[in-house]
Amino acid sequence: MIQKLTRSKGIRLNRKPAFLARKVKSGDVVGARVTTEEEVGLEPWATELAILHEDRDILLLNKPPFLLVHPLSPEHRETLAHGIAHHYLQQGLRTKVRPVHRLDRDTSGVLLIAKTAVAHQRLDRQLRERTMKREYLALVGGLVTEESGVIDAPIGRDPRRPHLRRVRAGGGDAARTRYRVVERYDSATLVRLELETGRTHQIRVHMMRSGHPLLGDRQYGGRALSPMSRQALHASRLAFLHPDTEEPLSFEAPLPADMAELRDKLRQPRVP
Repeated sequence: MIQKLTRSKGIRLNRKPAFLARKVKSGDVVGARVTTEEEVGLEPWATELAILHEDRDILLLNKPPFLLVHPLSPEHRETLAHGIAHHYLQQGLRTKVRPVHRLDRDTSGVLLIAKTAVAHQRLDRQLRERTMKREYLALVGGLVTEESGVIDAPIGRDPRRPHLRRVRAGGGDAARTRYRVVERYDSATLVRLELETGRTHQIRVHMMRSGHPLLGDRQYGGRALSPMSRQALHASRLAFLHPDTEEPLSFEAPLPADMAELRDKLRQPRVP
């Protein structure tokens, strides 16, 4: 970022362009242009966004299920990123769409977007240093007997299905997921999960390994356990420090309709 600022004359000393080699003295005023107009690189798509919070640095959304965050190919023109590009256009902003973390296509819930490169850098640091707290709610198969615990199992690519992941003791990346039981039903459990690491499909892989795959998860063993057409996973809460003010922030998103409906059905006692 500093190199880009230097090339674009975005670093100023006493209101004049300056290079990094310039030495400063008492009384000098150093400034940097931290926001610049950028090519968005996406065709705007007019769609309604469920905005939880927005200011000049960040955008918090409640992502619906069945929607990609990023386009995976040029044919994908109706993703959440395209919708955010349209939202920025309506505000007169010309900046890239910068999600700080990722949610799978079928996972719903809180998603954090940085509106500037500086905000993204500071939030990404919190993510890497594990000071950003991410909590999920999931409906899983079977009865989880322990009230809480930690699943500590490395995750890597599945050699036979490279687009999927699996626990790999010898060649995976470290992965830790904390869980706590919220409610138990006859044949399923509602659990709250907290990510200590952010591996691809981490919750889904860890819960399958524990013997409690997510209901509806067609890729990790839960498809036959639920009438849902997606995995029953929802990003319920995100807590972090504001990238500019460093104020502690916390945002929550309620269960989407499909998961709430399934939970209510599971609460009903079975008829003999």
